Amino acid sequence: MHQVGIVGCGVIGSRLAAAFDEHERTAIRAVCDSVAEKAAAMASTHDCEAVTAVSDLVAIDAIDLVYVGVPPKHHAAVVRAALEADKHVICEKPIAEDAAVGRELTALARESDRTTAINFPFRYAPGFVEMRERIAAGEIGAPKRVALRFRFPRWPREWQDVDWLAGREQGGPLREVGSHFVFGTQELFGGIGDVSADVRYTAPGKYEESIVGTFRVGGDVAGAAVADAAVADADVAGAEIADAGVAGAEVAGAGDFADGAIGLDEPVHGTIDLLCDCAGGEENAITVEGTEGSLSLQAWRRLVAEPGQADERVLTEEPGETTLALIEEFVTALEGGDGDLVSFAEATRVQAVVDEVLGVDGI
Repeated sequence: MHQVGIVGCGVIGSRLAAAFDEHERTAIRAVCDSVAEKAAAMASTHDCEAVTAVSDLVAIDAIDLVYVGVPPKHHAAVVRAALEADKHVICEKPIAEDAAVGRELTALARESDRTTAINFPFRYAPGFVEMRERIAAGEIGAPKRVALRFRFPRWPREWQDVDWLAGREQGGPLREVGSHFVFGTQELFGGIGDVSADVRYTAPGKYEESIVGTFRVGGDVAGAAVADAAVADADVAGAEIADAGVAGAEVAGAGDFADGAIGLDEPVHGTIDLLCDCAGGEENAITVEGTEGSLSLQAWRRLVAEPGQADERVLTEEPGETTLALIEEFVTALEGGDGDLVSFAEATRVQAVVDEVLGVDGI
């Protein structure tokens, strides 16, 4: 039985805790939150110890796995503490507030003999997996365009009662939601590069109100941000990387991105369209158009063929049990198997693209 310590007792931490309880090979040993009442409430729910300091949690010898569910700018401190205490780590996305910190964590993970992973659920989501399989099988012909679209009538959303999500330093809809779809794009086709975006913010220091941008993905696309991030993990790339400016396709060797990434003869053009504080309902979608058809994953789980056309049809709305799947893959890796996990390096490549869209220094 793998003993788990949970750092961060908010909405996402509670979701992971429920999955750890459900899995037959994991048990929650302790939870940690800087707000003692939140830690005590989760501890009562899961019949475990409550602490308010990360140092106290990682000092518990029985714990061998730490889940990091705190705001992004605190990920690095908790991950470092856990790895230094020889704990395995599952970290919430995004890996950090920016790719520079992500590269530091990627290096720490590479140097450690501990198992590490980032929680990007699309790796296990039925709708996304089916989308990738159908595109790989040629059902839409040659991919020609990828479109990422987001609408948030209110940000943060009503159920997100944390101030940091409204700030530019570590919050905003692109980091919180858009990163999933950047990850999905890289899962489908590999490296993203040639990013250009016009971003408008709601106020100084606050979240982005509008993003209109373009990028290219796959093929021989040159992506300095992707390449620079890849330098942090030559082990994942499978080779020594001499120049951070090398084309993304050359940096991303076999195994650098998802095993299921679809090879392209030439890059596919992509667009990103994000709007907050607007009329209508919330939207999120990744749509791939090809020479013979199109597929769109909408609202996280709804896979639609030929969206907007007369023959539009829903292929699946199955949510799956992505959190439980992550834990199962992690346990498989802990027990010597071939667990399918999103690496710190992959997550840093996602963050590098987000940084480039937002114009973050030091990508």
